[in-house]
Amino acid sequence: MTLSDKNSYALKYGIIYAIIIALILFAPLLVYTQLVTNVNEAKNEVKLQNKAQEIISKMHSFNPSNKDSYFDFPRFNRFRSGLYDENFKPIFTLLKELPPMSSEGYYKYKQKRYFLKILPKGIYFGATYLVVENESKNYEIYRMALFIGLVTLLMLFGISYFIFKQFALPFEKVNKALDNFMKDSMHEINTPLSIINVNVDLYEIKHGENRHFTRIKAASKTLSNIYNDMDYLIKQNTLNYPKKSIDFSEFLHARIDYFKVVASQREIWLNSDIEPDLVIDFNKTKLQRVIDNTLSNAIKYSYEKSSIDISLIKKDNFIEFEVKDYGVGIEKPNKIFERYYRENLDKGGFGIGLNIVKKIIDEEDIKLIIKSELKQGTSFKYIFKTY
Repeated sequence: MTLSDKNSYALKYGIIYAIIIALILFAPLLVYTQLVTNVNEAKNEVKLQNKAQEIISKMHSFNPSNKDSYFDFPRFNRFRSGLYDENFKPIFTLLKELPPMSSEGYYKYKQKRYFLKILPKGIYFGATYLVVENESKNYEIYRMALFIGLVTLLMLFGISYFIFKQFALPFEKVNKALDNFMKDSMHEINTPLSIINVNVDLYEIKHGENRHFTRIKAASKTLSNIYNDMDYLIKQNTLNYPKKSIDFSEFLHARIDYFKVVASQREIWLNSDIEPDLVIDFNKTKLQRVIDNTLSNAIKYSYEKSSIDISLIKKDNFIEFEVKDYGVGIEKPNKIFERYYRENLDKGGFGIGLNIVKKIIDEEDIKLIIKSELKQGTSFKYIFKTY
């Protein structure tokens, strides 16, 4: 497990764990918030009723028979009120608007709260209704609940991220040791594998083809392809793969020649239709992994004594590389790019070749079209941009 893998693992599961715990905790928080809101509404209703009663008491104590006196309508810092006739036309009011009201009681309208009090007729300046208003403070409750929720979520995420990051440390150490083992093993395998290939070639040059040595050569090339996949898998996160101009046509011819001896062991013909001088700006190692794995799989899953059609053509600003076999086909096309997945365990391999190909084509923005029919064959078409 690399550092980026460890951080990704901790981040992913930290978020998931934090969300799960948050959902468990937020349910009681929402219930509590609703209860506090209901209590706040009840308190507010009582306050409005008290203010209404206070205004009525002051109007009741006013003596209109005294011509020198006048009534100073009560005003409050947080409350506004008004007197209205039976048609809700204002007699005196400090309110800017009224909600739809009919009977005495408590009303909620927008961000304001109202209490309607029905007055005895003909006593208080000819008014029928007294309305008292104040602002709702529920938004403060919701704001506090949201703040608590966000802080809780962030704390849960931080704790979860730390826990999962620590949890990943043993796996990171094991993976690091395994990576070192793989690197050392690959280095040890490379030397004898190179010796086998060189000596087989020298033997053929000196003594001509021999079916036993041809089988050895085919096996060593198959092993070399697996070795190259493993080597790329180990180094892909540590090495840069710079692009340069490559003669795609010439390069593909060379790779086909390389695999001819492998295909010949199963009497499979490699037919090629390659336009000359097709140049692409690409990395040679990545291009070889795409070609080799595609050809290797086509040979592996073809029927014996069949053929494989390989084409390379240019269309507009694109180069199309296609490999078509007439073999067993693909049963689950959506799974073939998963690492270690193999459709047929009898065919060998480790299930990493197409996973490497998928990563490369995603990195390089290469379009891949797969057409497959069971017992009829499969075609892989790669579309490379040339601009």
